[in-house]
Amino acid sequence: NIWRFPGTAYANGGGAFLVPYLVALVLVGIPMLWLDYAMGHKLRGSPPWALRRLAAGGEVLGWFQTFVCFVIMVYYGAVLAWGVQYTIYSVNEAWGGDPTSFFLESFLEKVPGNTFSWAPAWSVMIPLALVWVLVLLVIGRGLSKGVEAANKVFLPLLVVLFLIMVVRALFLPGAVEGLNAFFSPHWESLANPQVWLAAFAQIFFSLSVGFGIMLTYASYLQRRRSNLVGTGLVAGFANS
Repeated sequence: NIWRFPGTAYANGGGAFLVPYLVALVLVGIPMLWLDYAMGHKLRGSPPWALRRLAAGGEVLGWFQTFVCFVIMVYYGAVLAWGVQYTIYSVNEAWGGDPTSFFLESFLEKVPGNTFSWAPAWSVMIPLALVWVLVLLVIGRGLSKGVEAANKVFLPLLVVLFLIMVVRALFLPGAVEGLNAFFSPHWESLANPQVWLAAFAQIFFSLSVGFGIMLTYASYLQRRRSNLVGTGLVAGFANS
């Protein structure tokens, strides 16, 4: 939601986009989250194992979900590497007066035309390698000692960096015009089916429902006294 929602909303009616977004959240997002939680908590396993126990042939769907997660993880690693490097660049605004050229030419080292180059872009490759090493170490340590322990560091760090970025953005030239463009509702856009499709896609994207991720997390909950309804409501609305 932090990096994808603003652009999606701006391109789909501005402030009016909040209407289909909230409809999608309430009618599909949170119910799907509850479904993932319930299946994971009841069937106690990763997607292939849980869906195999649910129905014949379900294991195939579970492996498909796992494959989708792998694909997402591969390109998220690259996005994280960009973010890590740009956090360093932001200290002295290394991109200068032409951020686009800096990103494409200096950072990504984009080659001209349709040619292909094996030469590594070290500014991307080094942080990407570090990100993958860190991710593999976290996963290897398991849920409690790995993912949960990492979240105790990276989620507060995310909040701090996000607040710094928001405060900084509010004092940039043209900030008021940008906020007006973002929040001004274009109500006529609600008649466009593509706007509603974008809202539902954003919900699936940001809540990670239907990918087996939340199902897997829920399999680690205690068998008793696990408030799936309350947890789903907190996760769904806090995410938004």
